[in-house]
Amino acid sequence: MTPSITAADAASPSLPSIEPYIHDTVRWLERAVIGLNLCPFAKAVHVKGQIHYVVTLAATTQEVLELLREQLVELASTPAEVRDTTLLVMPRCLQDFLDFNDFLGAAEDLLHALGLEGTLQVASFHPQFQFAGTDVDDVTNCTNRSPYPMLHLLRESSIDRAVEVYPEAEAIFERNMEVLEGMGMVGWQALDVGPHGAEGEKVAVNTVGGSGQPTQGDVL
Repeated sequence: MTPSITAADAASPSLPSIEPYIHDTVRWLERAVIGLNLCPFAKAVHVKGQIHYVVTLAATTQEVLELLREQLVELASTPAEVRDTTLLVMPRCLQDFLDFNDFLGAAEDLLHALGLEGTLQVASFHPQFQFAGTDVDDVTNCTNRSPYPMLHLLRESSIDRAVEVYPEAEAIFERNMEVLEGMGMVGWQALDVGPHGAEGEKVAVNTVGGSGQPTQGDVL
């Protein structure tokens, strides 16, 4: 696992620690995504330490878009065994789901402009995620709800390999709906996978390992 913080964020003299944001993201990944088996492919890259975590404290979409550009290029040029996928966490930007949803169009345009369509994908998670035609409190929305607005950068080749191992990948969505409906909103809330982020003084960045616990490192 490689948690990181952007250089622009690091320049701020009042920079809070990113540790809480990364811990919240890892808690959500372990308890919900992996714990409920919402994504059968997530456990392997987590255990191998191949997930790159990037937290930005940027408040504007332009800053996020520039960081997304950097991370897409980096992921495409980094061996998969070192970095298979990237989670870009944005605790201070795109809090409104409709704004976030609109931003995804710009993210797709960027992927196309970089010539990375067919190589990478950009998936999305949001605390207020809502499928079309569902109520806000419909528990099935939780399949795509995360502690903070988040972009998931994936390799097409990794998806292809995962589908080979799990040939009934199209059944995952329906299974997830059944799991969440079975546990209900009370059950989901009991997982305690919401935001716990608190400001602090240390900055934990750029660590490598599969333990799921970020430690002190270098500023990216």
